[in-house]
Amino acid sequence: MRVTDIQRCDVRPGLLVEWTLSPETVEAAAGLPEDSRPPAYVQESHIRTARSVREDGLFVPTWVGAAFDVPGNVDLGALQRALHHWTLRHETLRSGFRWDRGTMRRFTLDAGAVRLRREVVGEFTGARELVDHLQDRFDVAADALDWPNFIYAAVVREDCASVYMAFDHSNVDAYSLHRIPAEVQEFYAAAVEGREVAQPPAGSYVDFCEAERADADRVDDSHGIVARWREFVSRCDGRLPGFPVDLGLDAEGKLPTQKLMQDMLADAGDAAGFEAFCRPFGGSLVGVLAATAVIVREISGTRVYRTVVPFHTRAKSQWQDSVGWYVGGVPIEVDLSDGAGFEEALRRVRAELRENRRLARMPIARVLRLLGSEFRPRSPDLYSIVSFVDGRPVPGSERWDELHAYGLLRVSYGDQVCVWVSRVHEGLQFAARYPDTGPALRSMEAYLERLREIVSEVARPAGGARGEGALV
Repeated sequence: MRVTDIQRCDVRPGLLVEWTLSPETVEAAAGLPEDSRPPAYVQESHIRTARSVREDGLFVPTWVGAAFDVPGNVDLGALQRALHHWTLRHETLRSGFRWDRGTMRRFTLDAGAVRLRREVVGEFTGARELVDHLQDRFDVAADALDWPNFIYAAVVREDCASVYMAFDHSNVDAYSLHRIPAEVQEFYAAAVEGREVAQPPAGSYVDFCEAERADADRVDDSHGIVARWREFVSRCDGRLPGFPVDLGLDAEGKLPTQKLMQDMLADAGDAAGFEAFCRPFGGSLVGVLAATAVIVREISGTRVYRTVVPFHTRAKSQWQDSVGWYVGGVPIEVDLSDGAGFEEALRRVRAELRENRRLARMPIARVLRLLGSEFRPRSPDLYSIVSFVDGRPVPGSERWDELHAYGLLRVSYGDQVCVWVSRVHEGLQFAARYPDTGPALRSMEAYLERLREIVSEVARPAGGARGEGALV
């Protein structure tokens, strides 16, 4: 699934229909008692940061979503039943939080209390007007500080309906979004045919939150994982790392707006060649990180590349089909001060990931609390990331291009760089959010171009043909 924003996901005019939780459902939630299962640390950190930024007077939308087509003359009743069925399958979507004297308290609706309300918004004849409406609507309906914090929409035409689903990030991660098109398509087909979908229940992210937090709370500041993070943070001057290139930021200025950079990094052939070259070292993730370490040294003189690598925390099979934010972070330090090249960088990244992979099990927000890192976040991103996801094993991924399937980002404000490299059947796709400054644009253009060069160089032998084992 290619990563993009609402402006670049091939929005086409048509009749706009929206689904939200019904007023009766929202009213029922208001009277619910507390659910004793706490928020995950990543949820709490996300929502507290959003609250802090809002208190500073800035509304920073942070929703993410999925877009895809349902072919044919779509039956809206069947589509509504499919969306309802899919919503009930994932407990986190009917669970929210209230504030009680500075503490987040969970509430969770029973599945039987959940109803969707359908509203026909009207016909849109221009794509630009429709894009603006969708973005503005999603900003409000998928707000981190409100509940419900998700919305579904469909743009209906004679030959298909384009479905858009937006969620506050606290409910979903990239893997959750990847699974949406095939799951909703399956539920829709079943609704049209009047049959049930035979699927085992999906694990509850709310249950995972409780288990993960209980494990994290057993750890104190003497634990080895906390000690490793303490060393890492101290070498980052007491902060979590940013992207070590010139971003043209004013340390005393306001939170800057951001831009999206998006392009195909490599076609299927070069992506396969890059993967083959990197496989002995751990695969394409290691390759992207090693290339980044080399590139930031070249364009900014950074000799030791430090970053936090996102890893999923779906360690048990019960969480594989679950919608939620199953992501932890691994700190790595890649020292290239001796002038080492790409292949040696691969070895060093692999060694760092092997040594530190276990740290992903400990939520970063818990670590910061144990380290006594008391700061008031002013940015929705606590640190920069370079992420790699291989979407090809996801059910239905072979149809993503045909169905105009996209993972959606909301690009708004932020002083960090977040990079996503996605392996899709068509090749490697690149997307990044970065501060909207001239120096940042130049740095990111240089980074993307050099990353493309490295992928191509290792994917092809000297003669120019693709093949396994190509050298730099």
